Order: sequence, then C-alpha cells, then structure tokens
Amino acid sequence: MSATVAQVLAALERRYPVDLAADWDAVGLICGDPVASVERVLFAVDPVQVVVDEAILGGFDLVITHHPLLLRGVHGVGATNAKGKAVHSLIRNDIALASAHTNADHANPGVSDALAHAFGLRNLRPLDPSGPDTGTGRVGELLEPLTLQKFADLVAAALPATHHGIRIAGDPDLVVRTVAVCGGAGDSLLELVAQNADVYVTSDLRHHRTQDHLADEGCALVDVAHWASEWPWLNQAAALLVSDLAEAGFSITAEVSATPTDPWTAHRPSANQGSHS
Repeated sequence: MSATVAQVLAALERRYPVDLAADWDAVGLICGDPVASVERVLFAVDPVQVVVDEAILGGFDLVITHHPLLLRGVHGVGATNAKGKAVHSLIRNDIALASAHTNADHANPGVSDALAHAFGLRNLRPLDPSGPDTGTGRVGELLEPLTLQKFADLVAAALPATHHGIRIAGDPDLVVRTVAVCGGAGDSLLELVAQNADVYVTSDLRHHRTQDHLADEGCALVDVAHWASEWPWLNQAAALLVSDLAEAGFSITAEVSATPTDPWTAHRPSANQGSHS
C-alpha cells in the first residue's frame, strides 16, 4: 500500500522530531499536497534546480532535502528567481518537497552520527548535548590510533569527492584516537571540542576562528566541504524511512540523489607561492 505525503512526513518526523529543530529553522513540508500518494522518494542535501530536474526525470513523488528551500520569510514565490522557479517546477510536476534540517542534526541517529559512522567511530556521544543521546555533533573513538595524516586520508576516502578537498590544521604526525565531528558548519563548537578530542571534522571553518583555536592549543582540525559532510546522512535517512513505513504497512522506495550540489566547481593551487598578503 502506498503512503500519502502526510504519512511519509509523519514517519520522517518520528525520526527527526520538529521540536529538536532550532527556533530559527524551517522544517517539514515546503510545497505539495499532504493527501497526494507517494511511491518514490528522492533524498538530497540541497533543494536546487538540478535536484528538482532529477526528481522530474526520475518520476519521484516527493523530494526530502536536508537544507530548507525557504529559510527566510518571503512575500511570494513567483518564478522570477531560482527558488521560485524550483517551487513552480515541483508543483507543475506534482512533486512535493520537504526538509529535515536542524531536527536531523540534533536527532539520534542523525547527520553527525552518519558522518561518524562513515569514519568507523564507535562509542558515540553528543558533543553538545540537548538530551541523554541527542544534541549537536558527536564524539567517538577510532578502532585503532592513526596519525592525523592517515586519518585525513580516511576522511577523504569516506566522503564524496569535491573540489574543496580535505584541509588539515595541525601536526600531520599527531596520533589521533578520539574524534569529534559535526556535519555542516561547525565552528560554533570549537570551544567545546578544543579539549575533548584529538581532531575535529567539520565544515566552513573560518580563518581567524581556526587560527585562534590552534593558538590556544586546541585540537587538530579537518575541514571538509559542507555538502560532503552532510551527504552520508541521506543514505541513513532513506533506509530508515523505508523500514519505518514498511513496519506500518506502507511500501515506498527511496533513493539518494547522484547529483553533487557542492557549489564549488574547480580548484587550482596558487601559482605565486612566494607572495602573501
């Protein structure tokens, strides 16, 4: 038996409760009819046009993204910009759109659990707890110690390739045992992580925050692309949704978008290594 949009989202929200979302966030149904039938669901990080086009070509009924399409207040969704065009494309093709954002970040298992599992971490605990087993980020242990350089190689192999690559701050020969992770932008947790791990893996680390962290003898850092850090959650969420709905008697299929939506499209090393400003 196929489920409705409302039934699929109810199952999703049992895994990622809305009350776990930050008060500034916008999660749940973005567009679509709650009573429409759902047989095929597409998971993606970003609700951008290339993902919408993939959903149209693939015959999907519902797209679930991590990032919301309309995070800030709007007064209209005319097809005059990228977000408005995405909404119109979805509606014209009877495709619903929903998001699980900070509620999926804070849930257990959630975005950071999936990232930690990608690196083989065990004995996970929240980095910034909001409950007994929920909260932002995760801290865990490697099965066996690695140098920072070898650990960075593991990170690079575990995540999808991006032009951002893997950036390392710290002694490459440092021995790493305890690892903290936060999917997405995680520099707000630098003070928490400084003495709680040997290395912290996250995204969007800024120059001065990183510099100050290292100067204050904080742990090593591995900076990865934002999209890549959240991508492992898609497979986890898709599998859980199919399983949860099957237990309720509903049959759906869920797939993960094969389209990279990292905004950076090329990388070149600096040609002038001797000039700094």
